[in-house]
Order: sequence, then C-alpha cells, then structure tokens
Amino acid sequence: MPNAKTPQLKDGAPCLVMAGTHKGKSGTARDLKISKTGHLTITVVQANGVRFKTLGRNVVVQAP
Repeated sequence: MPNAKTPQLKDGAPCLVMAGTHKGKSGTARDLKISKTGHLTITVVQANGVRFKTLGRNVVVQAP
C-alpha cells in the first residue's frame, strides 16, 4: 500500500508534511486510502484536532 518513500506509514503513525499545501504541519496519520488514480491519500490529525488531507508522497514518518 505505501510507496517506497514512506515504508512505515500506517494508521496512527506520527508524521510530518514535507511538501504541498500543508508543508511544515505535523500530526497523526489516519484514514489511508488509495485513490482511483492510484495515489495514496491520508488524513492527518493535528494535536489541536484540526484535520486535513494530503498525499502520502508528501509525508515522512517521524520517530515516536
């Protein structure tokens, strides 16, 4: 499911967004899905409860 760039990305993993609209934001990865076009999409939940969607290729997993 996750691509080679994010091998440990799974539901509940702490992550940091490195590219895209939400660059610099971090939180917990939730709701991992493969879109119709074949891209991994995730919902990131920040510590304050705010949620946003981003592509899996824009995210790196942080050490817990």
